[in-house]
Amino acid sequence: MSSNPVAETVASLMPRARAELTELVAFRSVADFEQFPRSESEAAANWVADALTAEGFQDVALLDTPDGTQSVYGYLPGPEGAKTVLLYAHYDVQPPLDEAGWYTPPFELTEREDGRWYGRGAADCKGGVIMHLLALRALKANGGVPVHVKFIAEGSEEQGTGGLERYAEAHPGLLDSNAVVIGDAGNFRTGLPTVTATLRGMTMLRVRMDTLEGNLHSGQFGGAAPDALAALIRVLDSLRAKDGSTTIDGLTPDASWEGLAYDEEQFRKDAKVLDGVELIGDGTVADRIWARPAVTVLGIDCPPVVGATPSVQASARALVSLRVPPGIDAAEANKLLRAHIEAHTPWGARVSIEQVGQGQPFSADTTSPAYAAMAEAMAVAYPGQEMQYAGQGGSIPLCNTLAALYPHAEILLIGLSEPAAQIHAVNESVSPQELERLSIAEALFLRNYAAS
Repeated sequence: MSSNPVAETVASLMPRARAELTELVAFRSVADFEQFPRSESEAAANWVADALTAEGFQDVALLDTPDGTQSVYGYLPGPEGAKTVLLYAHYDVQPPLDEAGWYTPPFELTEREDGRWYGRGAADCKGGVIMHLLALRALKANGGVPVHVKFIAEGSEEQGTGGLERYAEAHPGLLDSNAVVIGDAGNFRTGLPTVTATLRGMTMLRVRMDTLEGNLHSGQFGGAAPDALAALIRVLDSLRAKDGSTTIDGLTPDASWEGLAYDEEQFRKDAKVLDGVELIGDGTVADRIWARPAVTVLGIDCPPVVGATPSVQASARALVSLRVPPGIDAAEANKLLRAHIEAHTPWGARVSIEQVGQGQPFSADTTSPAYAAMAEAMAVAYPGQEMQYAGQGGSIPLCNTLAALYPHAEILLIGLSEPAAQIHAVNESVSPQELERLSIAEALFLRNYAAS
């Protein structure tokens, strides 16, 4: 890479990138304003806006989206007649979870002995903001940016509240572009250049069971009085087969993934599965996490063990997530999940179901010119490696909104969230080598795409 001027420029900018990512990670920009101050998210948004302004972007604005958060927009004009590329990232982050479980403070970017930079949002997705800035700076230093660039940094992606999607639908011209680079995915593993070709969608339900007017003494009434918590557990257990496969009445669970294979032992290491504990489901790992529906119980409201009383529970709640692969409509999956829960509720318990969130799966057209341009760029940024296509089990609802609004646009997903990054978990980190290589790849992609 040293003989490539773009690569040399990116390498020279890495100390600045670390300093900027340190500033950005320091904002506790969790878009849940019951837990974290709104001022932290607003400060992060202003940081991004100031960075865009400093890079010569025009029309820089903080967009007040319908969910009460702000997205940051800017436009950098390119040569007359050039194509337009939208660069996406988000500056909001997941909560740090158990701060005591972090090796270092979650909102202080810290380099550890393994060379990675640790901090909440370092990879997902404040590092994506920095990646875009590095790519643009490298081009500006080597002949200029050859395309028109629209930049959007979302403020509530992790909450799934859809603010930017609704804003884009209300302002359909704002993000219109020839190609979109979503900087919120990741390589299949560190050092292997990867574009994400599919995303699972998601539907999320809050389920409540009620059986009694109030809790009862388990010694006096237990054994005959219907237990709401036990009813809920029965229903949740019905969502899985004995091997752990998702089993929802009417939902096909046997699709196959055609593409990059995921070695089972490697997956065990990536997922940090404890010795002796089996993986769940059947088929290949790629089948299970990219091509098939997967249900997860995200939380249960019930008495904690500490302080629990000998009572039969009158009510219980759970938050249930269903990941929906391409080929299945999320709204239809939602109907099937609701019907399954109602059909499997025991003892005539009263069940109420509230929808919390929903997003459609996404599948990209990997035969488009943009993918050829990215493959050529990644071959330079990762010498000796060929670009791979992988799926992703997570959801990015904005992809479907953009695909619906701009059917002509080519959408690519890249990013810094490879398995070692441990996004959404404690001790999230980013590989500075990945940040450098992907910034080079993005810069070269913009140059290649402009000429295609």
